[in-house]
Amino acid sequence: MKAGLLPPGIHKADLDEVLAFFGTTTWRVWLLEGLRLALMDLAAAGCGSVYLDGSFVTTKTMPNDYDVCWDMEGIDFDALDPVLVDVEWPRRAQKVKYRGDVLPNVTEAASGKLMMEFFQTDRETGASKGILLLDPRRVTS
Repeated sequence: MKAGLLPPGIHKADLDEVLAFFGTTTWRVWLLEGLRLALMDLAAAGCGSVYLDGSFVTTKTMPNDYDVCWDMEGIDFDALDPVLVDVEWPRRAQKVKYRGDVLPNVTEAASGKLMMEFFQTDRETGASKGILLLDPRRVTS
């Protein structure tokens, strides 16, 4: 396994644990503030599961952002922030408001896998890697 990746699998965590483990720089804490807002907005629409991935959940000192995908089960799409459904690249509005990529857990075009499955494969090596599972309903301001 490539150094700095989570062990394969889905690992439950809460946002305070993510902050304690991955909030190691001012930049990372700034990104996590955006993630907190995204989680709160998703929770307000009924979302119960969000999968966190990307270079953010590695030992990389300066990840560009974070990547998450959210489970659509139970979502009240009328209550969902329109920024969260505008998933066309380059997702500028998401980057401005949430500081990361916030995607629904739909099929990723190139791989044919659900995003949460796609997230569990290292794009450089093809090896399995871990992701974090967050419950946005447990996030407070």
